[in-house]
Amino acid sequence: MCGRYTITVTLEELLLHYWISDSNAPYRPKYNVAPGQMVLAVIHDGEKNRLGELKWGLVPSWAETTKLAAKMINARSETVWEKPAFRKLMERKRCVIPADGFYEWRQEEGRKQPMRIVRRDRKLFSMAGLYDTWVSPDGIKLSTCTVLTTTPNELMTPIHNRMPVILHPEDEATWLDRSEQGSAALNRLLRPFPSELLEAYPVGAQVGSVAKDDESCIAPLASYG
Repeated sequence: MCGRYTITVTLEELLLHYWISDSNAPYRPKYNVAPGQMVLAVIHDGEKNRLGELKWGLVPSWAETTKLAAKMINARSETVWEKPAFRKLMERKRCVIPADGFYEWRQEEGRKQPMRIVRRDRKLFSMAGLYDTWVSPDGIKLSTCTVLTTTPNELMTPIHNRMPVILHPEDEATWLDRSEQGSAALNRLLRPFPSELLEAYPVGAQVGSVAKDDESCIAPLASYG
């Protein structure tokens, strides 16, 4: 699963990357984004990309309550076309969640060592996501999202058996394009990101606490090994 990530670039970098001229979305660098929080996401409205907030943990529009959210922070890319909660979203409600790193815990001699996985060039990347809007009985709207996952690449295999679907920059527009609904074209994008473009390094145990959200979370663990 993908349960924690970072987004520490500037707002200007975000807007430039996704060709967005302006945004009213609140932004500050986040070093330990967790499920249940409001997260930045990009959608295409049919004319242009838009940056806004979604709550991490999908609540399908047809759900009776919001209880499903905690169980739907991730969606397995191999089965999204089969699951009722995701099939329709794959056709018209795809989004990307900007990030510049994600955390996963590696099992080591009876303990779990948190690792941060980043691009080698430290650039921003896009995790493939799906979103939906749920309306409560009294008319309150809640827009939520889930992050797609795939099988691990060679770098991730010793760390965890899943990893987020990271889109190549040239594939982001295709993923966001609502007119693209073919499963073959979209499934081509749902593959492990190349190991040689990523690196992983150990960080401190404080990332295990959702209350901890500062630069110390991404600092390499100096005493490791």
